[in-house]
Amino acid sequence: MNQNNAKPIDLLIIGGGINGAGIARDAVGRGLSVMLVERDDLAAHTSQWSSKLIHGGLRYLEQYEFRLVGEALAEREVLLRVAPHLIRPLQFVLPHEPHLRPKWMLKAGLFLYDRLGGWSGQKQTLPASFSVNFSVSPTDNWAAGLKADFKSGFVYSDAQVNDARLVVENAKDAKKRGADIRVGTEFISANREADLWLATIRDNTTQKEETVRARAIVNASGPWVKALLSNIDTPPTKESVKHIKGSHIIVPRVHDAPHAYILQNKDGRIVFVIPYFERFSLIGTTDVEVKDYAAPQISDQEIDYLLELANTYLAKSLTRADIVSTYAGVRPLYNDGDDNPSEITRDYTLKLDVEPAPGAKTNGKNKGAPLLNIYGGKITTYRKLAEHAVEKLLPFFPNAPKASWTHAPLQSGATEPVLQAMKAQFAKQGVDAGYANRLVNRYGLEAQTLVDRGLGEVFDHTFAEGEIDYLRDHEWARSADSMLQRRTKTNLLASAESLARIRELIAKAL
Repeated sequence: MNQNNAKPIDLLIIGGGINGAGIARDAVGRGLSVMLVERDDLAAHTSQWSSKLIHGGLRYLEQYEFRLVGEALAEREVLLRVAPHLIRPLQFVLPHEPHLRPKWMLKAGLFLYDRLGGWSGQKQTLPASFSVNFSVSPTDNWAAGLKADFKSGFVYSDAQVNDARLVVENAKDAKKRGADIRVGTEFISANREADLWLATIRDNTTQKEETVRARAIVNASGPWVKALLSNIDTPPTKESVKHIKGSHIIVPRVHDAPHAYILQNKDGRIVFVIPYFERFSLIGTTDVEVKDYAAPQISDQEIDYLLELANTYLAKSLTRADIVSTYAGVRPLYNDGDDNPSEITRDYTLKLDVEPAPGAKTNGKNKGAPLLNIYGGKITTYRKLAEHAVEKLLPFFPNAPKASWTHAPLQSGATEPVLQAMKAQFAKQGVDAGYANRLVNRYGLEAQTLVDRGLGEVFDHTFAEGEIDYLRDHEWARSADSMLQRRTKTNLLASAESLARIRELIAKAL
């Protein structure tokens, strides 16, 4: 083992999901020295299996989660400016089902939804909600793909996100500001020694272990947040986690209109039908408590549940044969005692631990080095979670700036007009217009670097040979799955023949 006698770092972050990456960016931007370790890959678990939405959570109003919804709606506006290449406005149609929720209730909920974000002082720029009569305004196509039985509904606004790429962009920005991002590095254990942590980490490629001295640790390991504590020298905690699996199915596009649907079920839950890339619709999610959270899979019952609800609303009936792909992710929700998985709060909980374990060395002047455990959260509020996490630790770093700053764009100058101009310029340079659009939506302003270096062979207008070296050298991609699934979704978009060829090229490059 390499005993690291260098100057201690300020913050060791365990976990490379959206929360860990967001905290790393915030902390290093305030002048703290930061190391983030991720055992597998950035966004390898929960963060890549979301519903791909930046939203307030309309259904949370029924649970009186007003603070969470208000914060999420305010963050929706901030994130549209922070990452316009990854986050875009999306309108949702809610078909009215009188026997499930009366119109007055839906109107009241949407009235509140339109205003909660603004009450925070954050100007709301997306269109307000409105009611729609499908038969009176057929040219608007709000009922595209629905059964003729549905006569009216409501339209409201939220946004769609490329979730895994948002994680990668936060990690990239943190690295540019000085953070040490260690992908493929596993946290082994940590012990308190006076006001420091002595943590052991291991490179999964070389199997080399290293001891890191840190003034504070953030446990942002998602579903493993509680299990990881057994490897940290700290007293037992009464906090607990409920692991809630959410599953989705991907089917051929159910309608040609650009909007999504939010479907009500008789059990009180809702399911989204969301345009996904150009050819698909994403349908989900479910809420199922599980014990196995390491490698979640959609169950037959969940598939049946999603198909049955979709077929209640959609004109063209879907079967299992229509399913192109499925995925499932586990949300590590703070156990608030509710037995209904759908009713458990999606809000985040931060627990600061400064109690040394019995027998641990302390300097006698204060308690042990801080450990911050992150429970729950949702991708929409990751930036506020990161702010609050760093603020929890600021008393231990009195010289760090107190002001939050991560409302700054991930790519300075990346506005929607600039991005559209880039797409047009690439097309003029001979890049296929469809691929130019995909390239800019994927990398934002950094797409220019790829084009300047040379794209090489482009497969099915969806992935270029030149992306391989870029993903390896600048985005910590170390496998075909990390490139083709998490960072580009090429595995869904390219043909089987192209995928085989791309995988050959990746194998040679790694």
